[in-house]
Amino acid sequence: MLASFIIVFREVLEAALILGIILSYIHRAGRPDLRIKIILSALAAIGASIIGAILFNTLSNGFSGRAEEVFEGIVMIAGAILVTTMILWMMNESDKVKKLENKLENSLTSGRITTLLAIVFISIFREGIEIVIFLTTLTAKNSSGLITGSLLGFAAAAFLGLLIFVWGKKISLSAFFRSTNILLILFAAGMLAYGIHELHEAGVIPPVIEHIYDINPAVNTDGSYPIFHEKGAVGSILKGLFGYNGNPALVETIVYWLYLIGIVTFQITYKKRSAKNNPKLRTS
Repeated sequence: MLASFIIVFREVLEAALILGIILSYIHRAGRPDLRIKIILSALAAIGASIIGAILFNTLSNGFSGRAEEVFEGIVMIAGAILVTTMILWMMNESDKVKKLENKLENSLTSGRITTLLAIVFISIFREGIEIVIFLTTLTAKNSSGLITGSLLGFAAAAFLGLLIFVWGKKISLSAFFRSTNILLILFAAGMLAYGIHELHEAGVIPPVIEHIYDINPAVNTDGSYPIFHEKGAVGSILKGLFGYNGNPALVETIVYWLYLIGIVTFQITYKKRSAKNNPKLRTS
C-alpha cells in the first residue's frame, strides 16, 4: 500500500501543481475565459489515461507462460526507467515553473490557444500513463493494498494541490520530493531487479549463477511461510516495495547494486556541480 500511495501521490500532485500553475498564469495574464477550456483539456487527459489503463490491462491479460514472464520483465524495466526519469526530473525542480511559464507565455502571445491546451493535455496524460505503468509493476509483484494506497494517494495529492492553488500557500515541496526520491530510488532498483528476474525465468537473460545466496527461512511444517521469507508477511511487503529477493541470481544482484550506486553517485555529483554554479544553493 505504501508504494502505491507514494507513487500515486507524487504523480497526481505533479499533475495538480502543473494545472494550478497554468490556471494561475492565465488569471494573471487576464485570460480567465480560457479556464473552462483548460479544465476540459485536463478532463480529456484523465479520460485518455483511463482508456490507456484499460487497454494496457487487456493487453497484459492476453499473455501466459513464457510470454507473460517476458511481458512482465519488460514492463518492470520500463517502470524503473520511468521512475528514474521522474527522479532526475525532480532534481532540478527550481527551473520547472519558469520553463512552464515560458511555454505558456509563448502560447498566449502568439495566440496559439491550441498549443496551450496541448500542454495541459500532454502534461496530465503523461502523469496518468506513468501511474498506469507503475501500478502494473506493483500488481505483477502482488503488492497488497494497491487500490487503498492508490485512492489515499490520489485524495491526499488532490487535497494538497487544491490548498496550494486556492490559498496560495508557499509550501516548499523540495524536502518532500527529496525524501520520497530516496524511496523511489529503492522502488526503481527493485523494479529493475525484478524485471531481470522475470527475464531470467523466461530464459531471455542467463542468470550466470542462479542463486548466489539463499537467506529465505525454511517453510513451516504447516506449509506457511515465516514472516521474513520473501513470501512471508514482512518479506512479501519488502518484495512489493523494494523488489526484495531472498535467493537472487548473480546478474539481477549486479544490476540492482549498479543502479543504486550509479544513481546515488549521479545525484551527489549533480548537487555539487549545481552548488558550484549557483552560490545560493550552498547556503540553502
